[in-house]
Amino acid sequence: MSSIDPTASTEPVPPALEPPKARFDLHKRSFASSRVILALVLREMSSTYGRSPGGYIWAILEPVGMILILSVGFSLLMRTPSLGNSFLLFYASGYLVFSHYKLLEKSVSKSILYSRRLLLYPAVTWFDAIIARLVLNFLTSLMNIIIILGGILVFSENVVVLDYPPIVAAIMLATFLGLGVGTLNCLLSGLFPIWSTVWKIAMRPLMIGSAILYIYEDLPQAAGNVIWWNPLVHITGLFRTGVFPTYNPQYISEAYVFGVAAVTFAFGMLFLSAYHSDIINRE
Repeated sequence: MSSIDPTASTEPVPPALEPPKARFDLHKRSFASSRVILALVLREMSSTYGRSPGGYIWAILEPVGMILILSVGFSLLMRTPSLGNSFLLFYASGYLVFSHYKLLEKSVSKSILYSRRLLLYPAVTWFDAIIARLVLNFLTSLMNIIIILGGILVFSENVVVLDYPPIVAAIMLATFLGLGVGTLNCLLSGLFPIWSTVWKIAMRPLMIGSAILYIYEDLPQAAGNVIWWNPLVHITGLFRTGVFPTYNPQYISEAYVFGVAAVTFAFGMLFLSAYHSDIINRE
């Protein structure tokens, strides 16, 4: 007959200590991501602007050259521009914000392919690559806008008082639109390489249809109804309201531009999260 030891403890024996599970630290990941983005920005600065003679000078000379060509060419055909009496200021007010969008869209669309080798490292994510290219090219384009527009105003014979809120709003809308369309094109060109060629061909008339060489009100109603769907028409018009105080367009819809940018960005992010590995590993 078995006996019970009265000294034995009746309390349950605690289980063996298990090693603590690794927990996601948001602060550590945010700090690590910030460092990665900064490293990617510095890398692109050296590769894009550090290898060519002149570096950032060419980033300024390119839009200046285009504005000069437009100004000289159309001054031979017309006595005055559609707004004001300075061809330089008129075409700069349309082309600078258009160029801002184009630079961001192009850089974001190539972000994953550009950083494909670095994305093989676990510390670098595809979203880091997109944000890094966006940040660098946003700052570069913003510098161009300030220098070129400021230079035109300094040497202009007329006194121009800028209205900054619509100018800033136009730049931010162009930034978000460039991010959205660029993210979607990053997905499409990564999955279907032919898409890059198709997009380039389709976008060649974009400058003509973005109300840069003219203002929206110059067009017949039928043509205006067509180009209204181009979000860049709203952006260039909004920018010009900050440069020309007497210009008060009624067609501008900031909500429409924001909607197009939000939808393209959402679709791009959604499908990139699912297919970024296929793009990175594609030969």
